[in-house]
Amino acid sequence: MKTGIKRFGISLDGLLLKSFDSLIAKKGYSNRSEAIRDLIRDNLVQTEWEAGNKECIGTVTIVYSHHRRELLDVLTDIQHNFHTSVISSMHVHMDEHNCLEVIVVRGKGNDIKKIADRLIGAKGVKHGKLTVTTTGKELV
Repeated sequence: MKTGIKRFGISLDGLLLKSFDSLIAKKGYSNRSEAIRDLIRDNLVQTEWEAGNKECIGTVTIVYSHHRRELLDVLTDIQHNFHTSVISSMHVHMDEHNCLEVIVVRGKGNDIKKIADRLIGAKGVKHGKLTVTTTGKELV
């Protein structure tokens, strides 16, 4: 349900506003309203994700040594076990020893977390990170 643009005022400490203005200038926002809208959306997405029962989309990024041959099988098995949620993956050879893999996942927040935990927790993964966002269906 769209209700149109609404205007409202907020009060901030002068130093906080100055810091905020510096931040939005660095990020390239054209005005405070755009920056505040993004902050609100980010919080709504985080809340949606934390609820665990809404459909989300995200990426699991992992770094590992390709010399750990058994690890490649484990990572592939995990992705196949969750084939309905794993949308795509990209493999990058970073140097002669290390690889980066980005796995795109979609599903309920709890399910995405479970997949990410299994991938990141696999023995031999050096570093991993889950980044989650909304499918955009409920945001304006």
